[in-house]
Amino acid sequence: MRLDPAVGVAIADAYASAPVRDERAYPAYAAFCRETVRQYHFMVGRAEFGGLGVTVRIVDTDPYPDAAAMLADLRRRRLKVWASAASGNPHPYLSDAENDMFRAVHDVFGHAAIGRGFDRHGEEAAWLKHSTMYSPLAGRALATETRGQNCVRIFRCGDGRFPAQKVVLLPRTFSDPGLVCAETPAVTC
Repeated sequence: MRLDPAVGVAIADAYASAPVRDERAYPAYAAFCRETVRQYHFMVGRAEFGGLGVTVRIVDTDPYPDAAAMLADLRRRRLKVWASAASGNPHPYLSDAENDMFRAVHDVFGHAAIGRGFDRHGEEAAWLKHSTMYSPLAGRALATETRGQNCVRIFRCGDGRFPAQKVVLLPRTFSDPGLVCAETPAVTC
């Protein structure tokens, strides 16, 4: 899976030009939050009760230099997550705890599930993989949270900073994994 730079720039522009809040996105974010919390409880749940048994620790600095370090920690059923509160970039809908839960599940069910890093291609592949765990409604919010923010960070910020977080929905051409897979026949979805 690779992200075409022209598509990445178009996604970045769509995210950047959107308002910070759009009330029409609230139902998608409510579903996204509920589904993320369920994924988190499965991830941290005790293995003998059907969970994965991952211990999550919230830390104040970026905990991993690369995906390999994160994967090494996960092999020991541990995961560190950079605290949302430490970023100085509050989410306009999710609480810090909900945002931290999302960061944890996305690292596990997106990046670790496919063994890909945090460059534009790894982020694209992680979004596609993780989108299979969300309902279509919640998946629209997931696309904003992953694809939208990462494209701005990669193609517009230039210094690795994350853009202001938003509660908006990207156009379906950018948020529907089925459309991405249809346009890219080499992609297995």
